[in-house]
Amino acid sequence: MIVLKKILCPVDHSECSYLALKYAISLALKDEAQLYLMHVIDVRLYDTEIYKFSPYKLNEIDLNKTREDLIKSLPEGTSDVLNVETIVVKGVPFQEIITAAASINADIIVIGTHGRTGLSHAIMGSVAEKVVRKAPCPVLTVRMPHTMPHKD
Repeated sequence: MIVLKKILCPVDHSECSYLALKYAISLALKDEAQLYLMHVIDVRLYDTEIYKFSPYKLNEIDLNKTREDLIKSLPEGTSDVLNVETIVVKGVPFQEIITAAASINADIIVIGTHGRTGLSHAIMGSVAEKVVRKAPCPVLTVRMPHTMPHKD
Protein backbone atom coordinates (compact mmCIF):
# COMPACT_ATOMS: atom_id res chain seq x y z
CA MET A 1 0.00 0.00 0.00
CA ILE A 2 1.24 3.48 -0.86
CA VAL A 3 1.27 5.93 2.03
CA LEU A 4 1.72 9.60 1.21
CA LYS A 5 3.72 11.62 3.71
CA LYS A 6 4.31 14.88 1.81
CA ILE A 7 1.86 16.37 -0.69
CA LEU A 8 2.68 19.47 -2.74
CA CYS A 9 -0.26 21.44 -4.12
CA PRO A 10 0.48 24.52 -6.25
CA VAL A 11 -2.31 27.12 -6.03
CA ASP A 12 -2.66 29.93 -8.54
CA HIS A 13 -6.09 30.95 -7.17
CA SER A 14 -7.90 29.70 -10.27
CA GLU A 15 -11.00 27.55 -9.98
CA CYS A 16 -9.11 24.45 -11.15
CA SER A 17 -6.33 24.96 -8.59
CA TYR A 18 -8.98 25.10 -5.84
CA LEU A 19 -10.45 21.84 -7.15
CA ALA A 20 -6.96 20.28 -7.05
CA LEU A 21 -6.63 21.58 -3.48
CA LYS A 22 -9.75 19.60 -2.51
CA TYR A 23 -8.11 16.43 -3.84
CA ALA A 24 -4.86 17.25 -2.04
CA ILE A 25 -6.69 17.80 1.25
CA SER A 26 -8.57 14.53 0.85
CA LEU A 27 -5.34 12.62 0.20
CA ALA A 28 -3.60 14.35 3.10
CA LEU A 29 -6.43 13.52 5.50
CA LYS A 30 -6.46 9.87 4.40
CA ASP A 31 -2.76 9.36 5.13
CA GLU A 32 -2.27 12.12 7.74
CA ALA A 33 0.26 13.64 5.35
CA GLN A 34 2.00 16.99 5.47
CA LEU A 35 0.34 19.37 2.97
CA TYR A 36 2.48 21.98 1.26
CA LEU A 37 0.57 24.80 -0.42
CA MET A 38 2.67 26.59 -3.01
CA HIS A 39 2.27 29.79 -4.99
CA VAL A 40 4.74 30.92 -7.62
CA ILE A 41 4.88 34.58 -8.55
CA ASP A 42 5.65 34.37 -12.26
CA VAL A 43 8.60 36.69 -12.90
CA ARG A 44 7.98 36.51 -16.65
CA LEU A 45 4.88 38.66 -16.20
CA TYR A 46 7.04 41.49 -14.95
CA ASP A 47 9.37 41.41 -17.95
CA THR A 48 6.72 42.63 -20.39
CA GLU A 49 6.07 46.21 -21.40
CA ILE A 50 2.60 46.17 -19.85
CA TYR A 51 3.92 45.61 -16.33
CA LYS A 52 6.68 48.22 -16.55
CA PHE A 53 3.99 50.78 -15.78
CA SER A 54 2.34 48.74 -13.03
CA PRO A 55 2.19 50.37 -9.59
CA TYR A 56 3.33 47.00 -8.20
CA LYS A 57 6.96 46.07 -8.69
CA LEU A 58 8.16 42.50 -8.40
CA ASN A 59 10.38 43.20 -5.40
CA GLU A 60 7.53 44.93 -3.55
CA ILE A 61 5.14 42.01 -3.62
CA ASP A 62 4.34 41.13 -0.04
CA LEU A 63 5.26 37.46 0.37
CA ASN A 64 3.62 37.31 3.80
CA LYS A 65 0.31 38.52 2.33
CA THR A 66 0.64 35.87 -0.37
CA ARG A 67 1.18 33.22 2.33
CA GLU A 68 -1.91 34.46 4.18
CA ASP A 69 -3.94 34.22 0.96
CA LEU A 70 -2.83 30.60 0.56
CA ILE A 71 -4.00 29.73 4.07
CA LYS A 72 -7.30 31.55 3.43
CA SER A 73 -7.87 29.33 0.38
CA LEU A 74 -8.21 26.32 2.70
CA PRO A 75 -11.70 25.26 3.78
CA GLU A 76 -12.41 26.37 7.34
CA GLY A 77 -10.96 24.06 9.96
CA THR A 78 -8.51 22.33 7.60
CA SER A 79 -5.44 23.67 9.35
CA ASP A 80 -6.88 22.35 12.64
CA VAL A 81 -6.73 18.74 11.40
CA LEU A 82 -3.81 18.89 8.94
CA ASN A 83 -0.23 20.04 9.16
CA VAL A 84 -0.06 22.71 6.44
CA GLU A 85 2.98 24.67 5.29
CA THR A 86 3.20 27.37 2.65
CA ILE A 87 5.84 27.92 0.01
CA VAL A 88 5.88 31.23 -1.85
CA VAL A 89 8.59 31.90 -4.40
CA LYS A 90 9.28 34.08 -7.41
CA GLY A 91 10.29 32.41 -10.66
CA VAL A 92 9.01 30.36 -13.58
CA PRO A 93 6.10 28.29 -12.22
CA PHE A 94 6.87 24.81 -13.59
CA GLN A 95 10.56 25.08 -12.66
CA GLU A 96 9.83 26.27 -9.14
CA ILE A 97 7.23 23.53 -8.58
CA ILE A 98 9.70 20.84 -9.67
CA THR A 99 12.45 22.36 -7.50
CA ALA A 100 10.16 22.52 -4.46
CA ALA A 101 8.99 18.92 -4.94
CA ALA A 102 12.60 17.74 -4.99
CA SER A 103 13.56 19.97 -2.07
CA ILE A 104 10.82 18.71 0.26
CA ASN A 105 11.04 15.16 -1.14
CA ALA A 106 7.33 15.22 -2.06
CA ASP A 107 5.53 11.92 -2.51
CA ILE A 108 3.04 13.46 -4.95
CA ILE A 109 2.18 16.77 -6.61
CA VAL A 110 -1.53 17.56 -6.97
CA ILE A 111 -1.99 20.25 -9.61
CA GLY A 112 -4.93 21.76 -11.44
CA THR A 113 -4.97 22.03 -15.20
CA HIS A 114 -7.07 24.31 -17.33
CA GLY A 115 -7.20 21.71 -20.10
CA ARG A 116 -6.42 24.20 -22.84
CA THR A 117 -5.85 22.85 -26.31
CA GLY A 118 -4.96 24.22 -29.71
CA LEU A 119 -3.75 27.79 -30.04
CA SER A 120 -4.30 28.81 -26.41
CA HIS A 121 -2.21 25.80 -25.31
CA ALA A 122 0.52 26.66 -27.81
CA ILE A 123 0.62 30.27 -26.63
CA MET A 124 0.11 29.75 -22.89
CA GLY A 125 1.92 26.46 -22.57
CA SER A 126 0.89 24.18 -19.78
CA VAL A 127 2.48 24.38 -16.37
CA ALA A 128 0.84 21.08 -15.42
CA GLU A 129 2.11 19.34 -18.57
CA LYS A 130 5.68 20.48 -17.92
CA VAL A 131 5.44 19.43 -14.29
CA VAL A 132 4.17 15.97 -15.30
CA ARG A 133 7.09 15.52 -17.70
CA LYS A 134 9.83 16.72 -15.35
CA ALA A 135 8.65 16.07 -11.79
CA PRO A 136 10.73 13.91 -9.45
CA CYS A 137 7.56 12.21 -8.13
CA PRO A 138 4.08 11.16 -9.32
CA VAL A 139 1.72 13.95 -10.36
CA LEU A 140 -2.06 13.98 -10.07
CA THR A 141 -3.58 16.45 -12.52
CA VAL A 142 -7.07 17.70 -11.76
CA ARG A 143 -9.13 19.11 -14.59
CA MET A 144 -12.33 21.08 -14.28
CA PRO A 145 -15.32 18.94 -15.21
CA HIS A 146 -16.94 20.03 -18.46
CA THR A 147 -20.68 20.05 -18.51
CA MET A 148 -21.84 17.88 -21.36
CA PRO A 149 -25.12 18.62 -23.11
CA HIS A 150 -27.78 16.24 -21.86
CA LYS A 151 -29.22 13.90 -24.48
CA ASP A 152 -32.63 12.36 -23.92
